[in-house]
Amino acid sequence: MNVQIIERDGKPEWAVIPYELYLQLAEEAEMLQDIGDYDAVRMKVERGEEELIPSDVVYAIMDGENPIKAWREYRQLTQQQLAQAVGISTPYLSQLERGKRTGTTEVLTAMAKVLKVSLDEIIVLPEKDQ
Repeated sequence: MNVQIIERDGKPEWAVIPYELYLQLAEEAEMLQDIGDYDAVRMKVERGEEELIPSDVVYAIMDGENPIKAWREYRQLTQQQLAQAVGISTPYLSQLERGKRTGTTEVLTAMAKVLKVSLDEIIVLPEKDQ
């Protein structure tokens, strides 16, 4: 391997390596980071600290289903059960699920807690005009 060492005050300061070797090392460092991230998430899942998003929920949302409804059905809750647990009326929940209302931060936070998901997972962002 052709490496040039540049010293400052008698101590190695820089290592100059061929560009191809640099690219290989950068790729391997990125792969190592990905493996570390994967292992960290896998351990959290095994300890019950993290949950993978079930394919049923992903496909329902991709098909246009409201995330609140998708998670509610996945958790096997009726509208009445979820509304009661959150402290809102069933018609209000129905309007949230149909996109007729947006819901307050307090209501959505309580709903996320009952559904055991993050707030980000149940918020529907308005579509941007393209």
